[in-house]
Amino acid sequence: MAKLSVNINKIATLRNSRGGNNPDVLQAALACERFGAQGITVHPRPDERHIRYQDVFDLRTNIRTELNIEGNCREEKFVRLVLDTQPAQVTLVPDNPGQITSNHGWDTITHKSYLQDMCALFKGAGIRVSIFVDPDPVMVEAASQTGTDRVELYTEAYAKGYADNREAAITPYRTAAAVARQLGIGLNAGHDLDLHNLHYFVQEIPDLLEVSIGHALISDALYLGLEETVGRYLAAASGV
Repeated sequence: MAKLSVNINKIATLRNSRGGNNPDVLQAALACERFGAQGITVHPRPDERHIRYQDVFDLRTNIRTELNIEGNCREEKFVRLVLDTQPAQVTLVPDNPGQITSNHGWDTITHKSYLQDMCALFKGAGIRVSIFVDPDPVMVEAASQTGTDRVELYTEAYAKGYADNREAAITPYRTAAAVARQLGIGLNAGHDLDLHNLHYFVQEIPDLLEVSIGHALISDALYLGLEETVGRYLAAASGV
């Protein structure tokens, strides 16, 4: 069973749209845990347009499951935040300034030396490292040479192709997962996974350790309620 880490960025976006503290990001995270989520993911950005840096400190102090902090390690403030809060995992994502959402993985060949330095920094602080990559076996292989513990497969292409031809959509991910398995690095996945496509993905990638899901899960919760929604995603992530 892949662990479910709930990305709560969208809760923070809703809060920030009106100011104040409604909805309460911390209470939402604690509710997700109470309903069975095995982790909480946040992706702070420099403009704090959703998750604020203080949110990360509050979450780290109060949640009992794993905290996964995603973000651009080129930002000095992000690096300091991760080192100061000591999450269970940091996921390195090559965001560009002002980017609405993540839309590509690392070129782990071009940036291998840099990623080696960042992996050494975070792992030296006792933090598990995952590198966000496209489902390209070459990129997975180069990632394995950085010292990372895991890679997170960027799943937008799978999600977009699922309805038309799920077999074709999953094929690059099977190949990338096989390379990761052979090289002995762990496998996470995330981006646009939802209740329609998650179960099949988990079934076809049996070594998957964790899925990080935010936008679709929070959107579904508007109709189903948060407890019911987390339960359905947990069932889908079980692959049964």
